[in-house]
Amino acid sequence: MASLQAFERALAALPLAYPGPGGAVAVLRDGEVLARHAWGWADVDRHIAFTPQTLFRICSISKQFTCAAMLDLFPDPRMLDGDVRALLPLLEEQAPGALDLAHNQSGLRDYWAVAMLSGSPIEARFGEAETAQVIGRTRSLQFAPGTRYSYCNQNFRILGDILAARAGRSYAELVRSRVFDRAGMATAQLCADTSVMPDGTLGYEGSLEGGFRPAVNNIVWTGDAGLGASLDDMIAWERFIDATREDAAGIYQQMSEPVQFRDGALAGYGFGLARVKLLGRAGTGHGGGLRGWRSFRFYLPAERISIVALFNHMADPRAAALDLLATLLEPDARPASPPAATHWNGVFLEPQTGLAVRLATSAENRVTLKFVQGTETLEPGPDGQALGGSTTLRRTDAGIWMDRAGDNQSSLLSPVFGVAEADVVGVFDNAELGASFTCVDAGGTLYGAFSGFLGSGVMQLLVPVAADVWMLPMPRALDHAPPGDWTLAFQRDGAGRVASVRIGCWLARRLLFIRRDAD
Repeated sequence: MASLQAFERALAALPLAYPGPGGAVAVLRDGEVLARHAWGWADVDRHIAFTPQTLFRICSISKQFTCAAMLDLFPDPRMLDGDVRALLPLLEEQAPGALDLAHNQSGLRDYWAVAMLSGSPIEARFGEAETAQVIGRTRSLQFAPGTRYSYCNQNFRILGDILAARAGRSYAELVRSRVFDRAGMATAQLCADTSVMPDGTLGYEGSLEGGFRPAVNNIVWTGDAGLGASLDDMIAWERFIDATREDAAGIYQQMSEPVQFRDGALAGYGFGLARVKLLGRAGTGHGGGLRGWRSFRFYLPAERISIVALFNHMADPRAAALDLLATLLEPDARPASPPAATHWNGVFLEPQTGLAVRLATSAENRVTLKFVQGTETLEPGPDGQALGGSTTLRRTDAGIWMDRAGDNQSSLLSPVFGVAEADVVGVFDNAELGASFTCVDAGGTLYGAFSGFLGSGVMQLLVPVAADVWMLPMPRALDHAPPGDWTLAFQRDGAGRVASVRIGCWLARRLLFIRRDAD
């Protein structure tokens, strides 16, 4: 350890650095617990303390446990491919297989995003019936299975449902007997109804400046994000991972093996685990989030370090975990001076997804990239490139190329120019979803809303981007990770009239809506 004092200072600083009602962290090295610390409140009104035994909604960290149960029951998950096909009765293309789902390579659009297109109110009840309807209506994919990466929650919902049907036991029973009991996770359990936790723990939205309030959630989750666990449960999981690190047949070892796309390219995600690099060290991990709940865990096998961070509020647990990790590692040598910057500015459409790409160069010569979720920061690289994570921007005679190795995607960006005109008002329909998009002029400002079998969504302000390209921001939705910015790319007929609009976000792409009064 670089400095015991630095580690203790970083640990003590977390509650103020990431303020909120409560939290908990655990740090393990060589299978031994270096820190097991909880603070604050599980319920601020009833003065219920947040402790290492407090149940916490781990959300998408659940995905790895679904995959663990699957591999334990079916060492060759391809046996389940027919079951996947049966749950997509209207799909008009090649169906993804079970491994495509486990690796987020299915091509399916995320059902929480599709629910918003179908008019779901933000805090609506979304249970088994709504889930079955959204998944069962699927007619097309975003890409051929196995060729790309795209995060998709119902991949793991489907897998959990298939496991339960095959075994004749509930998903809760399967994950308990196949994973939790073996790992010593005594209190971990399915907490499918997101409106409550069995021990009364609450998640909170808000800020220290504006105050915190209990978050409202009404989703029913299972294999994708439905599990609850305490900090002590997660410590047991991390110790189990380290104890079985040399067992080739160990379940976590199997899930951590390299994963490929159909073309042989190495994938950055598999079996519910992201292949991560944290402060230059390779590992596996995952985050989780729902309104009021955020979590992050990882394991670095070479260093034998695990860190778990759990917040019952919306601060960033990944950043908190990295704060602690930095104190465990010897400082790296001072990096070389970065290459001279190339300026990257403009708005583009990415042809494979149909999504807008917005580039800007900061005063510090960093590049901000807005494409999928949030904003990515890229640093100047060799030969005038810009680099960040698995993303590379590079210039050629043909224009700017964006390479995203994690998505198995490389494309020449298409620049868009001009002024967005306000003649795009109207009602646009998508036959596959049975959904509509209504664009209206309200006092000289454009707004849009989606509607469908789940209801009518709220009107959102439209933001002009370029000629016939608009953005519809959606920062809140059923899930914690919202659609964000929907790209609206309007298309005109031979007479110059708007005839359709192609709508997409990072979770659900390339959906064509036809103008209702179009000839």
